Amino acid sequence: GIVVLGINRPKAKNAISKNLVKMMTDTVDAVKVNNRVRTVIICSLVPGIFCAGADLKERAKMHPSEVGPFVTKARALMQELGNLPMPTIAAIDGAALGGGLEMALACDIRIAASTAKMGLVETKLAIIPGAGGTQRLPRAIGVSLAKELIFSSRVVDGEEAKSLGLVSHAVEQNEAGDSAYRRALELAREFIPQVTASLLTHIPISAALQCYRKSIRQELWFPSTLTLLGRLCGEFGFIPYPGFVFPPFSADKKPDWFLMGCSEISID
Repeated sequence: GIVVLGINRPKAKNAISKNLVKMMTDTVDAVKVNNRVRTVIICSLVPGIFCAGADLKERAKMHPSEVGPFVTKARALMQELGNLPMPTIAAIDGAALGGGLEMALACDIRIAASTAKMGLVETKLAIIPGAGGTQRLPRAIGVSLAKELIFSSRVVDGEEAKSLGLVSHAVEQNEAGDSAYRRALELAREFIPQVTASLLTHIPISAALQCYRKSIRQELWFPSTLTLLGRLCGEFGFIPYPGFVFPPFSADKKPDWFLMGCSEISID
């Protein structure tokens, strides 16, 4: 059937922490070998947010030796998510920023509420997207537009994301705040008969997925790129020069993706 993976870190606006990476990795590993799963939906259980990106407060407290392994694990999670043998849908009912958008980009299909906000905002902090955004965003919307969004740290809403090709559907938000999730469920239900039939005929849809994903890896995820990303994002810990520290955040004006809290994932 359909597996719904819901992220629930309300105090942190679903920011990506070490614990969240571990829990999601364990979940993806379990889903990968479950032959009853036909489609996976990733959504948020926190109203108004999909995923706020990396937990920078946690990152700021990491020892430099911890940063590289964390970034590597986060990038590996996105790759494993992108390699699942069944269709994956990101239901974006709120802000998907930085690593949150990278998580959505790792999915096969993205559906957003028209009011959702999306962007790779890392360059505002003199860092770069480290979990595949520099590779997957150009594949989704084209190289020039991807450069424009990354260089400017621009945030777009669901309607503009649809016009750019960043999402497949932009749906009007409802009172419950879950219109993207509901549309994702409808789409997942459309997939089930085809996925089930393909398994019975021994020609799984996963074969088509793997062909598509292999073409992406051959074109974009070549070893030199991964090595460069490792050097820029891992070994240097996202710190662009010696002595750099993240700028202080005003209590009155914190970026809406810079909070912290407990990690939790819910599976339905």
